Amino acid sequence: MLLSYCQILGVLVFYCERSKTRKWLCRRAQPPRVCDNYWSEFKHCKSLSNRFHHYYTYGTTPSCQQWKEDYYNCREWEKHKGTEAKEELQKSERNRVAEQSKFTPVWKLRQDPPRDWHLPLNQDKPQDS
Repeated sequence: MLLSYCQILGVLVFYCERSKTRKWLCRRAQPPRVCDNYWSEFKHCKSLSNRFHHYYTYGTTPSCQQWKEDYYNCREWEKHKGTEAKEELQKSERNRVAEQSKFTPVWKLRQDPPRDWHLPLNQDKPQDS
C-alpha cells in the first residue's frame, strides 16, 4: 500500500492510501470537530438557561449525555487512535447532521418574482390584514 499525506500548517489533515484495486482511499486523520467544542456544547447543554429554554420550548429537559460521550470518544481518538471511538464519533456526527437536515423550510421559495414588483408601494392605503 502506498500512503500519501496532506499537511496544512504542520497539521495532518487527511491521509490517502492506494488499495489493491489501485483506487485512492482518502480518510480524515482528525476528529470532525475540535474536542473542546464537544465539551463546550456539553457545558452549554447543562447550563440553567439552556435547560429552562429547552423545557419551555419542548416540555422536557435536554439530554446532554451524547455530547459528553462524543467528547470522551474524541479524546480517545486523539490520544490512542481508537478505531471504535472513531467510528462512534463519526456515527454520532452523521446522526446529528441527519437530524438537522430533516426539518422542512418555513417559507415556500419563489420561482419567479411577483408580477407587480416594479410598481410603487401603496403607503397611503391601509392594507388588509
